[in-house]
Amino acid sequence: METSSIESELEVNTYLANLRYALDRGAVIKVQIERRVDEGRDEKYTNAFTLTSLFQKEDLEMVIKRELKSLEKEDYIRTVKDIRFPKRSEMREFGKLYNGTEEIYIKIRVELLGEQVFGEHMVFVMSFHYSTVPFSDITFPYKKQGGCHEIFEKRI
Repeated sequence: METSSIESELEVNTYLANLRYALDRGAVIKVQIERRVDEGRDEKYTNAFTLTSLFQKEDLEMVIKRELKSLEKEDYIRTVKDIRFPKRSEMREFGKLYNGTEEIYIKIRVELLGEQVFGEHMVFVMSFHYSTVPFSDITFPYKKQGGCHEIFEKRI
């Protein structure tokens, strides 16, 4: 079970700043490539397929770091609390357009651990795959008119 909410623009911007901070300071990046939820799912909607098809012959860690650092508040969809692990930090969902038409769903959790006590920060990428829901059916609370996000409204 999950519960979700929409954070304020300030909260989303702060989250993205913390994400960049963690990535710039050598955060451990964990990508869930093989997922139980993918069993029986169309291969196109798996992390492994999406990352391989979009970023052929690129170093996965460098790609993920670069792509996460490029997220903007306009890409934000919602914040999700994972009830299965209530002591873990919340996850954020984003949607990003690649190659002009490829809609990619991204779900991440950032753990900012005290550098003095615990050492490394961690970024956990649960989802980075082609979206199973058209972006025209998803609310992006902070998208702007025009630019790459305009395509969402035109497809309705």
